[in-house]
Amino acid sequence: MFEAGDIREWRGHDVVDPGGHKIGTLESVYVDTATDDPSFATVTVGLPTRRRLVFVPLDRATVGPGYLKVAHDRSLVKRAPSIDTDGVLPATDEPEVFAHYELEYTPGVKGERRLARR
Repeated sequence: MFEAGDIREWRGHDVVDPGGHKIGTLESVYVDTATDDPSFATVTVGLPTRRRLVFVPLDRATVGPGYLKVAHDRSLVKRAPSIDTDGVLPATDEPEVFAHYELEYTPGVKGERRLARR
């Protein structure tokens, strides 16, 4: 796995599914605010005139020469909650991102958001 601080080196690289099928390109990494560990990546998908960023969990993700391989199938990722390429994930939408991948969502003890962009 790569460290969140290494995102500049990985931004723009291909993101592929377990079968090696390209999903899109890595745009950014969201860390878990409780641990500061990489939690989700945003991946640029869509046609040139309709690009958007979808969220994909980084659990069990691996890196190879020039790519990031995630543990989720391309079709599931492409249906994931998304934001515009210049958008920001609203805190109220965080639970939907986790639910899409059947992951438990628990906000911080004081209701803080779980994800922060790096």
